Amino acid sequence: MQVLALETGFAQVHGRGETRRIRTTLVGECMVGDWLLAFIDDAREIISPERALEVNATLDLLQDVMNGALTTGDTAAGFRLPSSMSAADLQRLTGQA
Repeated sequence: MQVLALETGFAQVHGRGETRRIRTTLVGECMVGDWLLAFIDDAREIISPERALEVNATLDLLQDVMNGALTTGDTAAGFRLPSSMSAADLQRLTGQA
């Protein structure tokens, strides 16, 4: 979600068709225009615009599957599944590298 406005400890954000007020305590200082990874009513991470596009594309894919628009074999995942990654890739993914 993208930050529209700020107040102490909170941000007004917009994304995925909705505008919400979320807590920013976990991410610290952010600025109008920043992209936040949000879960329920909390910002979990400040992310790049490129990462926001990746997250939204993944959520779009999941929503299509949940709505029955995609079925097995209709499309490949838009990302590498952990089961196809090397041990080194998994360590980088989990922050252990």
